Order: sequence, then structure tokens, then C-alpha cells
Amino acid sequence: MNTTSTDKILVYTVKDRCRVCYTCVRECPVKAIRIINGQAEVMPERCIACGNCVNICSQGAKTFNKQITEVESLLKNEDFVIAAVAPSFPAEFTEIDETSEFVGMLKELGFKRVVEVSFGADLVAKKYKTLLGQNTDKSYISSDCPAVVACVKKHHPELVPSLIPIVSPMVAISRVLYEKYSNKNIKIVFIGPCIAKKGESEEVDNSITFTELRQMLMSRNINKYNIKPSEFDPPYAGKGSVFPVSHGLLNTMGKSADITDCSIIVADGKKNFIDALSEFEKGNLKNKHLELLCCDGCIMGPGMSKNGSRLNRRNRISNYSREKLNKLNLATWYDQMQKYKSIDLSREFDSEDCRINKPSDEAINYALKRMGKSSPEDHLNCRACGYDTCRLHAIAIVNGFAEVEMCLPYSIERMHQTISNLNISNEKLANARQALKQSEKLASMGQLSAGIAHELNNPLGVISMYSNILKEEANPDDPILEDLDLIVEQAERCKNIVGGLLNFARKNQVKPCKTDMVDFCRHSFNSLIIPDNIEFQIESDSSSINADIDKDQMMQVLNNLEKNAIDAMPDGGTLKVDIKDLVDDFEIIISDTGSGIEEENMDKIFTPFFTTKGIGKGTGMGLPLVYGIVKMHKGQINVVSNTKSEEGDIGTKFIIRLPKIIKAIN
Repeated sequence: MNTTSTDKILVYTVKDRCRVCYTCVRECPVKAIRIINGQAEVMPERCIACGNCVNICSQGAKTFNKQITEVESLLKNEDFVIAAVAPSFPAEFTEIDETSEFVGMLKELGFKRVVEVSFGADLVAKKYKTLLGQNTDKSYISSDCPAVVACVKKHHPELVPSLIPIVSPMVAISRVLYEKYSNKNIKIVFIGPCIAKKGESEEVDNSITFTELRQMLMSRNINKYNIKPSEFDPPYAGKGSVFPVSHGLLNTMGKSADITDCSIIVADGKKNFIDALSEFEKGNLKNKHLELLCCDGCIMGPGMSKNGSRLNRRNRISNYSREKLNKLNLATWYDQMQKYKSIDLSREFDSEDCRINKPSDEAINYALKRMGKSSPEDHLNCRACGYDTCRLHAIAIVNGFAEVEMCLPYSIERMHQTISNLNISNEKLANARQALKQSEKLASMGQLSAGIAHELNNPLGVISMYSNILKEEANPDDPILEDLDLIVEQAERCKNIVGGLLNFARKNQVKPCKTDMVDFCRHSFNSLIIPDNIEFQIESDSSSINADIDKDQMMQVLNNLEKNAIDAMPDGGTLKVDIKDLVDDFEIIISDTGSGIEEENMDKIFTPFFTTKGIGKGTGMGLPLVYGIVKMHKGQINVVSNTKSEEGDIGTKFIIRLPKIIKAIN
């Protein structure tokens, strides 16, 4: 007899199909799904092979161990292979009108005998009735559903002694067949709606689902039109044919008619049977027996075709059972029951405890904080992650079953932050590109300016010196004195322009001095004439910010920018200086509410001799001078300006960022 390993992985994930929707996590009754690196995988040590994840996965990412190849090999190489068909077959093969057609199709596949597992259900029901009648003071849990048994063994091991020590109908019919055909080397293949049956017992050589059977029939092109009809082989079943529906066990035991008998509680479906086990474990169901089915009756098992109607399938089972019982030869059935009543149907169960100790509150709270849930108000319990509550999700994270990113609100918030950071990065990149372009332009201008300043210094010095000599030698009433004064004045103006060029070209010196920048910026307003229609403000996020600066040069920077701001607001406005402490650096932001700088002029404002002021009102050396001084202080200067009211507040903002500590630069 071949064996079927109970350790075989029955349900698994096809990773390239998984779309990480967490539906399998949500629908798994024992949370046997682990999410790793955004991929769902089944944990065999926790899985009860209920197949619920297989049913609900719309992408086909959850599948089960198929044994079509093994069964085909049996049929090809073995002489006496028997098909043991679960009683739910009428609910699956609705296109077949007569049972004989279905049996004929199986025999066409190569099965020598086709028997109903329902006879095993008859034997099991009789054993159940006897056991429950003899032990009225003890509570039991039905053991005919392998998924329920696996759930008890793995997740409720304290309840293992309460499992009814009787085999399932599948194992019962197998033991009958081994006795009936003891003189033959038989092989048994179970055909039914259940995945968990594949790992239930070593007494069955192979187990396939109804959907697998359909594939085999289709591959051989076997249908009801090209086969020879045949009936089920003995032993013939009785009421066991109603076993796959809810209350089916009670019906087979002959107890369903008594509505006042509350000693047996029936629960089917993944949530109901789990709830029943939990209540049983708490001691709330004393002196009660639980008849449990993991699916909503076997007629809705994962080995059935999808999208079938439960009511229609139940009706098909009822009609088949009624017709079967009407045709049943009770005497023959009774003789068979007597013949095989001595078969040992006992069974023992071992605990396979897979529970994990509950994490500490500290670990759970840490996981919650990682998901951005610092208070109970943050616990939305939206179940998008697959867990009923945020706390259960946090416990799963600590246990290594889940990931923080499974939290939808958390992921949405992260996405918003990422988009915001991306927008900021794009803006910084655009500014950096503009600054690089400007720096390249100004670098070449700086070289030119340094050359011009160097060449002009000597002739300007000569002009100034000889002009002053001529003034000293001229008579006080000589008319030429006015011309000489003009020459000296214009030579001095040229000297100032050359000085600006030198600063722009970074050919001057910085003499740093420790300075309180808040007081320094406040003092810069003292040398300004501020019109009454202009409001000036100074703000700082710190009462004192000490930094190394060249006071004279930085005062030129502030005065130039403040004067430009005042000139940009002839009709009034607000001049604001904001100082920010940035640990190793500090920022001075000078902003106005003036007319702004046109976009086409933005890359020219630091170019020597460029000015938008009228003739005689500016030399175009103010901002180049500012630029040069800031660079000599190892700082950066950026400008943001807007001239369009529809795009925000109109005005200009100069942002100067300087290190707090610098060395003297020659």
C-alpha cells in the first residue's frame, strides 16, 4: 500500500501571480499566510489545508498539490485500482443525468471498481451514535472533517482529547475495501471536494479533487455519450449520501428530526467553526457535542468547481439521496452493515501545537508606532491588511507573519510623503540646475571682471593722483577747479566700480569676527531711510545666533538687498528679514512684496552692469557685489521671485545661507 505523507505541502503560492491584495490573509481562518517582501506565502506548519485561500484568490496565485500524474500512473501500471467517490459528486457533475453515466466514465478511465464513500459514512454515523449515547457526560468534537481536525491539533491542542476517536468516512470505506478485496493487491484513489483529504491518511494511495477528475476526463475526451453506463459497486450506501451537507451527520445518525435535542451543535463555514472551537475551549459549551465542517458543507469544498450555487448543490444532494433511498434494498444494506460492523474504526490523535507565545505589550506598541498608530484614535481597524484589528496586525508583524507596509493608511501616508518629497527634490534639482548655469556664467564673468579691475586700477590711480595735484596747484578762483573736481569725482566712482568688480571676482579678503547675527540684522535697518508706506519686520527662530562674518562686507550685502527691496515697492509694502538657525549654518531671508523680477531676467541679476533701474539710478554692481561677498564667506545665495498673482504672492525673496564658522580667506 502506497503512503501519502501528512507532511506534504498541500497548499502553496504561485509567486508570479500574487498581486498582494491580502485577501488570502483576510480569509484564512488560522492566519497561515505570511507576507515576506510583499509576497504572500503559505506556512505549512500552520496551514490546515482548508483551501479557502484557493477559492477566493482571483489571480490563481493560491493552488494545491495535484495528483493527476500519480493517479494516471496507477491506472496504467496497476491491475486493480478502486475509486472511492465522495457523496458530494451529484453537486459537482450537474450535467450528468444518471449516476450510471458518471460511474461509466470513471470505469472508462481505468478504475476496476467504483464505490461510494457514503457506505463508510453509514458505518461512521453508527459508531458516532453509539459513542455519544454511551458518553452522555462528555463533550466531543466531530473528527470527520480533516481541516477541522488539523485546526484542533495545530491551533487548539488542548482540545485534542475531545476529538471523537473515530476515522472519517473516507478511511472507513478504505478499511472495508481492504477487507473485501483482501485477496487482491488493490490501490485506492479517493475522489472528492476536499484538499485536506490529500494529507489525511496513509490508508489511501492517492486523493484527487472533482476538478482534477474533470481535467482527467477532458484530457481523455471521456463524456457520457461515449461510455458504457455502469452502477456503483458494493457495498451500497444508505443515508450516508447526505453526509456532505450541513446537519448531514445528524441525518445519517437519525437525530435531525428531533428539534428539541440540543446536545449537538452544528457549525459550518470558516468563521463559524472557529467561533465554536473558541467557545468550546472556554468551557461555554459543556455537555455539548460539536458537528463541525470547515467549508459551508462539503458541497462548497475547494475541490469543487467555482461559482456553484450552494442551494442548488444542496438540492441536488437531497434529490439524489431521496431517489437512492427509495431504490435501496434495506435488507441488503443491513446485511452489509452487519458484515462490516466489526471493522476497527478507531483512531488516535497527536498534538501538533504551532501556537506562538503572545508578544510583549512593548513589542506590540512599537510595531503600532511603526505603522503611525501612536494612540487608540489611530486604530482604524479597516481590515485592509487582512487582520481584523490594528493590534492583531501589530502582533503578526512582531511574529514575522506580516509587514508594516500592509497597513493601507500607513502606505497612503507614505505615498503622500514620497510625492511631497519628490516634488521638493524636483524643485531643488531645478534650482540646482539654474544655479549651476548661473555659476558657470558668473565664473567666466568673474575672470573677465578680475582682468578688467586689474587693468583699470593703475590708470585710475594715475588719473586720481594727477587730478589732485592739479587741484593743489590751481588758483582758488581758477574756473578749471570745477572740471578737476568732476574728474576726481568720476575717478572715485570708477574706483568704487572696480572695487565691486574685485569683490565679485572674489579677489578681496574676509576678516571674520564673531557676531550676533540677530542684532547685526536688526542694526542693518539703522542705516536705511525707510518710507512711511513700507512696513519692516525682523524675525528669528532663536534669540541669539553667533557666527563668523566680515561685518563691513556683510553690512554691504544686507544694505544692498534691503535698498533694492525698498526700491521695488514704490507704492508701499512689507520688507521682512527672517533669520533661521540651522545647527552648523544659518540663513538670512530678505523678502519684499514688490513687483518681483521677470522670469527672463532671473539668470542675469548677478551679472555685472545689468540693471532694471532707470538711467543714472544704478550701476548694476550691487547684486554682483552681494554675490561675491557671499561666496567669499563660503555661502550660497538663491533668489525666488513671482510676478504673477495667479501663481501666489507677488514679490522677491533672497535666501542667503552661510556657515557659522569660517576661516580668514586671503
